[in-house]
Amino acid sequence: MSAPHHINKVIITGQSHSLLAQGLQALGYTVVDAPAITRQELESSIEDAVGLVITTRITVDRSLLQKAHQLKWIGRLGSGMELVDTIYAQEHGITCFSSPEGNRLSVAEHALGILLTVLHRISWSYREIQQGQWKRNENRGTELSGQCVGIIGYGNTGSEFARLLAPFGVSVLAYDKYKSGFSNSYIQEASLAEIMARCQVISFHVPLDASTRSMANRAFFDALQQQPVLINTSRGEVVDLPALVQALEAGKLSAAALDVLPNENLASYQPDENQLLQRLIQRPDVVLTPHIAGYSHASFERMSQVLLNKIRSST
Repeated sequence: MSAPHHINKVIITGQSHSLLAQGLQALGYTVVDAPAITRQELESSIEDAVGLVITTRITVDRSLLQKAHQLKWIGRLGSGMELVDTIYAQEHGITCFSSPEGNRLSVAEHALGILLTVLHRISWSYREIQQGQWKRNENRGTELSGQCVGIIGYGNTGSEFARLLAPFGVSVLAYDKYKSGFSNSYIQEASLAEIMARCQVISFHVPLDASTRSMANRAFFDALQQQPVLINTSRGEVVDLPALVQALEAGKLSAAALDVLPNENLASYQPDENQLLQRLIQRPDVVLTPHIAGYSHASFERMSQVLLNKIRSST
């Protein structure tokens, strides 16, 4: 028995705020809100869909798009379109939207939070207290104020992170492959080489593509001159994790604060991946969080609103 045909069907494949479904319905769409839909289920139901809303759960590759005969647009809740074959979509008249404006503040606050956590040894000293240890001298903090911060990727989240850093009296060097001319009295446009030479903190805010995959690799760490803190709230694959662990162990980095990992399905880890993770989490100069930087309560709503506004403006 074939599935019923819906006019103007939109499938929402991830968790979204209720305002998104309500707003799409108000625009005349028939909404299938299926946050737990599997890839196989999506393949069998996408044929008559005109819109598709995604998070990070499902890869929208060519084989899936070839089944989507009526698809007019794809909306991404959040930032980063690496899970979508955007070239194929564009060739077939499918418009792609993302909503980085919705979670840029959440990501920026989280980046600042994990930076301060690692500089002031907050999570590590709390862990020691849980074990009955009260160590003051060993957990003496490092102030952020006065340091030179390098931001790699000066888009929505990178520029928002820079804005939040302003009260700390830091110097900010920013590099963006696709932008120039954004220097001002506070932000200094810089090359990657300048950031690697001068910065005590380096934060990644780049999309994942061929040029950024393993961007922070052994050669990158070998070129660092200030033993910086490395922050990554972008995508796990941007940082070569074995090279990062080696850089920490060799003293090329003073600390690492990561919200993302190359493989975020811990249950699937092979022995070598587990060993690498243990080497990370047993260090007092490392803070890890489970890809939650852009997932605050407020951003959850904002992303849906931003996406809805973009869909409304284009249709």
